[in-house]
Amino acid sequence: MNLLIIEDSVSLRRSLKVGLSNLGFTIDDTGDVSEGLSMALAGDYSLLILDLMLPSVDGTSILKAIRQAKKDIRVMILSAKNLTEDKVEGLLNGADDYLTKPFSFDELHVRLLCLMRRGSLMDVNESRISIGQLSLDLHLKLLKCGDNDAHLTPNEYKIVECLFSNQGKVISAEKLSEYLAGQFDAIAKNSLEAHMSSARKKVKALGYELPIKTKRGFGYYTERG
Repeated sequence: MNLLIIEDSVSLRRSLKVGLSNLGFTIDDTGDVSEGLSMALAGDYSLLILDLMLPSVDGTSILKAIRQAKKDIRVMILSAKNLTEDKVEGLLNGADDYLTKPFSFDELHVRLLCLMRRGSLMDVNESRISIGQLSLDLHLKLLKCGDNDAHLTPNEYKIVECLFSNQGKVISAEKLSEYLAGQFDAIAKNSLEAHMSSARKKVKALGYELPIKTKRGFGYYTERG
């Protein structure tokens, strides 16, 4: 998942880059307004973390320019401006979420995961993820095994979606639970295992193997297709 950070604080930018990179995100960052806008408009980013109080210009101008260009990117405002009217203005101008400073890194991470779950971030020509003979349709929320559909439950599908979308990256049980349940709930590890086992059986019944592997002590992953 490609993520862009536009934040003028060097220390905060560095901290976010290290933390999110360790969680599997691919990060680009800048504290320069013009460079940030150019990167956002020209780059292939799924998520943007945007500070509002940037040198020489309000981050809202960047947000408006991105929305006017119809870029399909989820925007998380990260700002010290904590008044209700600031949040309302940011959301009305096109932000998908608003988190005030100081903040919890864990909360930021979960909010980003929730943004990733809000529909597809890709156009119709890039709506599938394939590994071998398995193909995940991100718009229709279907896993196709060859010419057949594996009839997965919502939780089974979300597990496959998360791991297929992060090929080559290990996702911990805790992070996978957050992806499924959201910020305020959790799914026990044995429940995750039960969902995976059920999904494996459905795929196997169609003559295929679900390519989800376990890295003991770390989590789950799929190898790059």
